[in-house]
Order: sequence, then C-alpha cells, then structure tokens
Amino acid sequence: MKIALGCDHGGLEHKNAIKEHLESRGFEVCDCGIYEQVSVDYPEIALKVAENVAGGQSELGILVCGTGIGMSLAANKVKGIRAACCSEHFSAKYTRLHNNSNILCLGGRVIGVGTALELVDLFVDTQFEGGRHQRRVDMITDIENKY
Repeated sequence: MKIALGCDHGGLEHKNAIKEHLESRGFEVCDCGIYEQVSVDYPEIALKVAENVAGGQSELGILVCGTGIGMSLAANKVKGIRAACCSEHFSAKYTRLHNNSNILCLGGRVIGVGTALELVDLFVDTQFEGGRHQRRVDMITDIENKY
C-alpha cells in the first residue's frame, strides 16, 4: 500500500516519525512535505496529499498540523476525500471501519509521537466494513456531488 504523508511546521517531528514507522512496516510513502522546520501555509500541504489520494496515486493519506483540524478542513474540500481529525484510538479505527475515511489528520501539538504511531497503525490496518455503512458513505458522496 502507498500512503501520502504531509505536514506543516506544527507536525514535522510527527511526520518524520510516521514516515520512518510506515516504511519499517513495508509501506511505500509519498512524502509531500515539509522537510525542514519552516512556517508554511497548511492548506497547500493538505491539497498536495488530498490530490494524491483522490487521484489514486496513494490509497490513504496522513496529515499533521498543530491540531489536525486545519488540515482536515482543507483536505475535505477535495472531491472524493473523507479526512478525519483523530486524537484517540476509537475514532482512528472507526473512521475507517464505518466512514471509509481515506485521510487521517493528527495534531502534533495535541498528541505525542507514540500515540500518533498507534493511531496511524489503527487507521492503516482497519478495512472499511461496508454493508449499511456504504449507504451512509454514498449519502456523503451525494452531498459532495450536489455542491
């Protein structure tokens, strides 16, 4: 599986740890930046990762900013993206299981690196359950297509 990964200045430490962790697990990582501690506008990075996932170059994406909220707001503007900001285990698992989310957004100033790696593992290891949840994901897509 290929995973797109990106961060702003509030998530560089986490992004680097996540990249190393995913690669050690055998995942291919498309690193969309940033690469050094400089202030950037998070919507630019969110767009890179979201376009990568929506375009099919990567199956999933992970974004890290200070809270994860800004990245999720920006990524969700791209058609076909279901980005979820998670800071605990239950949500990281169930956003994949029930919502078929394709981008996980994390807060580098909200959770530690260890928790971030655990949430990443839950997100990438959980498969969409489908069934009754597919109908609801389809409803979300219908809303997206309407606007």
